[in-house]
Amino acid sequence: MNATLSHWGIAYPVVEDGRLVAMSPSEDDPNHSHISDNYLDAVHSPMRIEQPMIRRGYLAGDGGAARGEDAFVPTSWEHATRVLAEHMRAIIAESGNEAIFGGSYGWASAGRFHHAQSQIHRFLNLAGGYVRSVNTHSHAAAEVVLPHIIGSQDGMADNQTPWELIVGHTELFVAFGGLPLKNTQVSAGGVSRHRVRDQLRAARASGTRFVNIGPLRDDVDAALDSEWIAPRPNTDVALMLGLAYVLDTEGLANRAFLDSHTVGYGSFRAYLLGETDGVPKTPEWASAITGLSSDLMRDLARRMAKSRTMLSLSWSLQRADHGEQPVWMLVTLAAMLGQIGLPGGGFGTGYAGANRVGNAPLPFSWPAFPQFSNPVRRFIPVARLGDMLEHPGAPFDYNGARHVYPDIRLIWWAGGNPFHHQQDLKRLHRVWKKPDLVVVQEPLWNAIARHADIILPCTLPIERNDLGIAKAEPHLVAMKQVLAPVGQSRNDYDILAMVSSELGFGEQFTEGRNDMDWLRHMYGESVTVAVRHGYNLPDFETFWEMGEHRFEPRIEPKALMQDFRRNPLAHPLPTPSGRIEIRSERVAGFGYDDCPGQPTWFEPAEWLGNAPEGALHLISNQPSRKLHSQLDLGRHSRDGKISGREPARLHPSEAGKRGIRDGDVILVRSARGSCLGGAILSNDVAPGVLQMSTGAWLDLDADGLDRHGNVNVLTLDKPTSRLAQGPTAHTTVVFVEKLKGEAPEVRAFEPPELEYRKLT
Repeated sequence: MNATLSHWGIAYPVVEDGRLVAMSPSEDDPNHSHISDNYLDAVHSPMRIEQPMIRRGYLAGDGGAARGEDAFVPTSWEHATRVLAEHMRAIIAESGNEAIFGGSYGWASAGRFHHAQSQIHRFLNLAGGYVRSVNTHSHAAAEVVLPHIIGSQDGMADNQTPWELIVGHTELFVAFGGLPLKNTQVSAGGVSRHRVRDQLRAARASGTRFVNIGPLRDDVDAALDSEWIAPRPNTDVALMLGLAYVLDTEGLANRAFLDSHTVGYGSFRAYLLGETDGVPKTPEWASAITGLSSDLMRDLARRMAKSRTMLSLSWSLQRADHGEQPVWMLVTLAAMLGQIGLPGGGFGTGYAGANRVGNAPLPFSWPAFPQFSNPVRRFIPVARLGDMLEHPGAPFDYNGARHVYPDIRLIWWAGGNPFHHQQDLKRLHRVWKKPDLVVVQEPLWNAIARHADIILPCTLPIERNDLGIAKAEPHLVAMKQVLAPVGQSRNDYDILAMVSSELGFGEQFTEGRNDMDWLRHMYGESVTVAVRHGYNLPDFETFWEMGEHRFEPRIEPKALMQDFRRNPLAHPLPTPSGRIEIRSERVAGFGYDDCPGQPTWFEPAEWLGNAPEGALHLISNQPSRKLHSQLDLGRHSRDGKISGREPARLHPSEAGKRGIRDGDVILVRSARGSCLGGAILSNDVAPGVLQMSTGAWLDLDADGLDRHGNVNVLTLDKPTSRLAQGPTAHTTVVFVEKLKGEAPEVRAFEPPELEYRKLT
């Protein structure tokens, strides 16, 4: 059978009479993900977009007024291409390329060539450039602040202390935000073998004790027999400060390491002891904020000091108000323990955030589809999409510099769904109407397609040929096409080649190659790169015939910052001091009152410490049955819904106060919007918390209620701080009640109205 690689693993499509009937799991994978089963209902679904579409109101010149609620008119490829090319030329002529936002953000296909972001960015660069976004929704705050602390993004995704140096070495693993195995189903670029569960269990078998600090007990595998500590959400920095106070005042901090490998501890210590603000950060102080006992903090701090301790921070904790601070405080706490650079000790962020975290990366990077350079220098932080559209010309700060939001007239989106991953989606739905033209490449009638003016229907990964190269894993997959494209859908490459030709740079875009020519070319580059590092790959024809190729990596496992620990003078960090910057004079010099030059506790904009009576803190974590919102219409995803809606878990005590029972449809409200969910009562959820995963396809009714359970109609859309401008979805309080009356029908999986008429 032919294999296909996805962000959640390898599977083998089974096709009978031209239809997909099964996705067979890989026998090589000990913990295969079933997310691929969602393909079975997607390929020939009524939700497939089978030919180019133009929004009815766009044809009537409505200026975007009905965008997101309108009918569509099917048309030909030639007509759609001509219309969008003419409008794109006019926008560039009138406003320049700074009026174009290249919004390809998302995981899309795991294929190396049919990678939506590479394809659209190459096209837009050849068209004269575009406004781009920087950083990721996953870990924007960490991406910006870590380079100020340690000089790089190491310790965030790749280049972490590998599992080989945790198993048998770590005595105490303290997981701020847990270690949710559901997240380890995926990795950007693909997964060959899911290994995190087995590595964690091997660590437990070797003697590692786990501490799960977070609102969800089951964010750590039950087999690890972890200790569960549930502070109020968004108070982890206060907890860490309480732990740091114990380490410092009881003589447990490693002063030799702090003196030789860090700068700024004296300034931080003055804040910790209350010398600068009159507030000592004692365990009693932290107890009032976190809701935890001071004795618990003292005990945990002492255990951390006497054990080989790994401190882990989930990416979710920095997706909150002042999200830079837990990252900075985690590194500071690890520096106080003095175990950074030792096997089994130190810190990491995102363990169990993705399958590749903890894998020793390959010593080289695989070639990618070349994108050329972008002549336009303007950008926005990725989470500030709504601000850009609502406030063109307004200034914003980012990482020490002042910028201005551009005036966007054209959005082109390929891959990803902003009506999933952005916050405050009712606001986004409103401001999305402002641009003159929205072009979307999409195979299914999800929310981003419904918010388009022109839709260019693209294929699913199993309907095209591609190269599957799992990042940080020594496994190559020949992703052979197993199904004919549905209707008139085309590959992203063929779509953009056609539009490029219409705009006059088709030869530059294709370089005279079709898709198989590009696969041969990119594979040839991969062979060359691999050979330089001592790895011999088969030639392309042999590889394509074999279908897969696996090789054994020769990588010596190294602890994060191992060389720096051994000799900080010979191996300085790329920070101004060459050391870990517990205080950063550079950041202090930015003058940001919401992100000073050292770790600091800030009260969140919304949290249980200032919320009205009856509020719950919303934990909008990643879903377990799909990747973000991808293929939400599939059976594996829909089998997990309650009354057709996103599950909403809460503690039985909270449900009892509200008269809610298992399976009830509930109404969830915030200051920004409301949605429905399906109630699940669970003792694994801390009191005061509602857990509801992201990923339900947006389904707004005429009054703005989301009938399906898209939690991002509820979430707060404010930046983490002026430093990183990251997303703050986890700083959200909500009110929950049992829905009165009959629940409305979910309409998320019904295509929009089509109006058939001849377009010329």
